Amino acid sequence: MGWVHALKVPATRVAIPAVVLCGVLACGTLASCEYTYDDGRAPVSSPPSAVITDPVLPRDPALSQTVTGDALKAWARDVLPDVNGQSFYSSYGLLSRGESRAEETTQLPGGSYAVTLACRGSHSTEFTVRNGSEVLIELMLQCGTTRVNVLQLEKDAVLGITVTANASANFAYRVSRI
Repeated sequence: MGWVHALKVPATRVAIPAVVLCGVLACGTLASCEYTYDDGRAPVSSPPSAVITDPVLPRDPALSQTVTGDALKAWARDVLPDVNGQSFYSSYGLLSRGESRAEETTQLPGGSYAVTLACRGSHSTEFTVRNGSEVLIELMLQCGTTRVNVLQLEKDAVLGITVTANASANFAYRVSRI
């Protein structure tokens, strides 16, 4: 019996990259396909995005002018909310540039209080509220605005309130029980 020798065929290295290239092209083609169908439902739409704006009201130009007399009393009544008899102390007035006014409230029983602060003029006014030596509120308030701060007094106290004007300004504040 004779031996048959197999023919040796040289292995070609060109075939391996060609197979890899065909595989990549096939996967890329399949990946770019998208299956869609109509199931009878309305298309899903994204909800409209909420429009967020800062609640900025146009500033009344008259609020940059200080007032006196009945106009001052009317302004203070307008900027300080009505609290139905729960007001413990309120004050308003006119300060010149650099002037300060320090006042004390009546004896306040322990509890929660709203301190409403407002000023009228062309610049800002500084309000400081103290319980003895402890500073409870220290606020530089832009004139033409009103701010309400909440305080919790653990025991009876007399609050000291100091108002300082950077320029001529009207001020008003009220301490009321919550």
